[in-house]
Amino acid sequence: MNYIFPIALIILAVLSRFVSIAPNFSPIISLALFSGAYLSNRKLAYLVPFAAMLISDAFLGFHYDMFAVYGSFALIIYMGSKINKVNVKSVLINSIAGAVLFFVVTNLSVWITSGMYSYDLNGLLTCYEMAIPFFRNTISSALLYSTVMFGTYELSAKYMPSLLVSK
Repeated sequence: MNYIFPIALIILAVLSRFVSIAPNFSPIISLALFSGAYLSNRKLAYLVPFAAMLISDAFLGFHYDMFAVYGSFALIIYMGSKINKVNVKSVLINSIAGAVLFFVVTNLSVWITSGMYSYDLNGLLTCYEMAIPFFRNTISSALLYSTVMFGTYELSAKYMPSLLVSK
């Protein structure tokens, strides 16, 4: 198996987390979806995004909601593995679904663990409402990075297939 491509993905994802475009504007949702879709080795599919997160989190800092963040990425990797045919529609739908899943899971965790919101329906709704500006960045980055990753992979498959790992 050629490991150049997965290693390059990890390195690029780690580096991208240090470029602060906006809060929650990150390629990791797209990387998780992409890894699930293209890396047929299931261990490698989970290792790539988790390695990128762990390496960058070692420098950026660990936090109390990591289980929710990593858990949502695990679910997004799984979603990617269920993509039967990679095309614009499947990438678009799964990128949006991945961003929504990340938003729902991580903000539910914030509501439960942070102590910032009351533990009732009003507190839950306020937590999600306060997270909407971050969701805009999350969904925008998921769409942008998925377009770049999946598009670049498909173009590269035509011109440099020896560097890629196929499903």
